[in-house]
Amino acid sequence: MIVRISGEGQYELPDGDADRLNELDNRAVAAVEEGDEGGFHELWDQMLELVESDGSPLGDDELVESDVILPPRDITFEEAQGEFTGEGLIPD
Repeated sequence: MIVRISGEGQYELPDGDADRLNELDNRAVAAVEEGDEGGFHELWDQMLELVESDGSPLGDDELVESDVILPPRDITFEEAQGEFTGEGLIPD
């Protein structure tokens, strides 16, 4: 799975981590829907950490279509309310 963090770059994430990222995404959607700003930011940090720790950065010269595009690292809760809805960033 190729994951882009907006404004930063792309990572190749092992297929085994796709389900974990999807689970965190679903929980982040629930936190946003419940108005739980602190919970959202905790889950958002976990999503970024998973991508960065388990993913392999792709070089800037590699042109690969992203399977998932994550918002910028500094997304606000108000912005998240427009992004983390319905099926989330990673549709089931």
